[in-house]
Amino acid sequence: MLHSRIFQFNPLATNCVVLWNDGSTACTVVDPGMSSPDGLQQLTDFFKARGLTPDAILLTHGHFDHVWGVDKLLALYPVPVYMHPADKDIMEQMTAGFPSMQSFSFLQHQFTTIDVADGDVVTTAGTAWKVIHTPGHTPGGVCYYSADNNLLLSGDTLFAGSIGRTDLKGGDYDQLMTSIKEKLLNLPGVTDVIPGHGQPTSIAHEGMANPFLEPFNEPIEE
Repeated sequence: MLHSRIFQFNPLATNCVVLWNDGSTACTVVDPGMSSPDGLQQLTDFFKARGLTPDAILLTHGHFDHVWGVDKLLALYPVPVYMHPADKDIMEQMTAGFPSMQSFSFLQHQFTTIDVADGDVVTTAGTAWKVIHTPGHTPGGVCYYSADNNLLLSGDTLFAGSIGRTDLKGGDYDQLMTSIKEKLLNLPGVTDVIPGHGQPTSIAHEGMANPFLEPFNEPIEE
């Protein structure tokens, strides 16, 4: 059975997700956005308490609040980091579009990433994740989907009752709506969704009730 634990880190309350299977000491870390030593300590204390060791980092996209703690984590656990290459420019510019964060000069990162593309399958900590490229919030935004566990890690593409913003550099509203309609809403309705911010939801609930998807709202067969 796959387990998940959500931590909210940094001033933007980014969801960092730790995932692990019964009987395994390996875990996957998604979007480690911790911005302080306390956040890193909270995460490492959880690993120790559960007897877990990260074996990979999955990034849903390159915005600074989702990659803030990657270097810190890699210093302790040198594991592969997966991200779509179309977001490398976004990550390098980091705080572009966030004027209030421009003073954070330490938001410069040295880590390298392993490219993922739409349809790839990445296996981490014993779980196979299908990569779903969902541009719109950023050019290289992706979701990670485990059919075996009915779980979607949606990043900032789809939220509970909302969708990702498209007014930042590289954002495209039409692309985002196409990504959600054609790639996410056709997943089984029983699929649980852990977004990049806010509370978990499900494909069925968002397909029927998300006000930003009103043109497409309809019951989804489970």
